[in-house]
Amino acid sequence: MANDPCSQFGLRLSEIRKSRGWSQERLASESGLARSYVGGVERGQRNIALRNICKLAGALGLSPSVLFVPPGTSRGIGGHLSHPSHPN
Repeated sequence: MANDPCSQFGLRLSEIRKSRGWSQERLASESGLARSYVGGVERGQRNIALRNICKLAGALGLSPSVLFVPPGTSRGIGGHLSHPSHPN
């Protein structure tokens, strides 16, 4: 479904991951999550937990809010982090 929040989140995650040239395996390794789990999230098959959203955002060096911007939007993925645990 085009408006399904899990699908939209997964599309956005995939878009950002690919813009970095990362594989699902690399994102999984960097975030401490299983590759199959990351794949399920990207396909919109998983209702991802907040802790895992934070893990993925941290691995990508982004604020978790960036993952909620609709797919097709480049806002927030320029490379600098706005997450309090990492310096800009």
